[in-house]
Amino acid sequence: MLNIAAICLVITALLAYINHRFIKMPTSIGVMLTALGLSLGLVALDSMGVAHALRVYETSLLQSIDFSEVLMQGMLSMLLFAGALHIDLSELKTYRWQVATLAVVGTLLSTLVVGFGVYWALPWVGLQLPLIYCLLFGALISPTDPIAVMGILKSAGAPKELELMIAGESLFNDGVGVVIFTLLLGMLASGSAPSAVQAGNLLLHEVGGGLALGFALGAVSFVLLRSVDSYQVEVLLTLAAVVGGYALAHHLHVSGPLATVVAGLIIGNHGRALAMSDTTRRYVDMFWELIDEILNAVLFVLIGMEVLLITLSLNIVLASALVGSVTLLARFVTVGLPVRLGLGVFNLPQGSWQVLTWGGLRGGISVALALSLPAGPARDTVLGLTYCVVAFSILVQGLSIGWVTQRAIR
Repeated sequence: MLNIAAICLVITALLAYINHRFIKMPTSIGVMLTALGLSLGLVALDSMGVAHALRVYETSLLQSIDFSEVLMQGMLSMLLFAGALHIDLSELKTYRWQVATLAVVGTLLSTLVVGFGVYWALPWVGLQLPLIYCLLFGALISPTDPIAVMGILKSAGAPKELELMIAGESLFNDGVGVVIFTLLLGMLASGSAPSAVQAGNLLLHEVGGGLALGFALGAVSFVLLRSVDSYQVEVLLTLAAVVGGYALAHHLHVSGPLATVVAGLIIGNHGRALAMSDTTRRYVDMFWELIDEILNAVLFVLIGMEVLLITLSLNIVLASALVGSVTLLARFVTVGLPVRLGLGVFNLPQGSWQVLTWGGLRGGISVALALSLPAGPARDTVLGLTYCVVAFSILVQGLSIGWVTQRAIR
């Protein structure tokens, strides 16, 4: 395991250097594009009888990494905490109902729109998927990833309230999407749909339990942070809250992502203001910014390399174009259109609906959830579609969101 971690860090560092020195794209997008290009280059060279050993080595390396486990049980908790840590809770409260509506209702509706849309559209390109797999695809592709887009929005001069809306929605819809996916996966395993009462109880336990655990973690961490004045100890306490809290959430079968986000909001606001000295705040910020940058770079490198394990055919590529259109349409229907029709309610500038629609990037969590599906032809199809949609989202939408923001927000 140590060797695998070392290899991943070395590859990530080298690709980050190449991107910073020569390509000069946002780090997450640049390292993924470089990793993807190198992996596809190895495939091309191997087809010509060259570099076969390198391709075999990279493939065996990826097969030794459980991407789903690494992200869902390792990286995700830290990434969500780092994102929540820097959100101003007083500003988020102003948009609490808007964020909650987009994260909960929007994610649920998006799952249904994408699921039924994909089920209806796939036969056009000669592919068939059972409805339950289409709904699972809808659940895993609906959560959005703010990582690659936030830096671009800032550099494009996006209004603060728009950044807050995208970040808040993305932090919470990850947890909601995982809960919906878990519910649908249970239906697939049992072969029957749960009753409304059973589904409601599961959602209440997962979501309500996750929020309650996050509040408890944040409160306990606040008390401990306030009782000491040592930045080394306090940084360690925040790390323990994240890692230990996520593990406890998994043990209690409640939503770890939601627990982590709530704990991050409490520590990042009340903890920073009332329980930390200036020195501690500076070190906590630097530590989590560095963790965020490193883990995101590793994650996007792994996404780029993962193409070697994806079964891609002409039908899958054609279907991905169709499915990507359905996904964008669902994003418009569930987020863009409500914001467009209710600007007064959402309190956002004109043109925000365009940025929210185009800026709903998909990331590693979608790939990780697809990889967790039971092995079989349906899983291979879902995985191929997911990878193509995520790659398009990051490379095309991610690189053009700055331009869209400048055009839409005047």
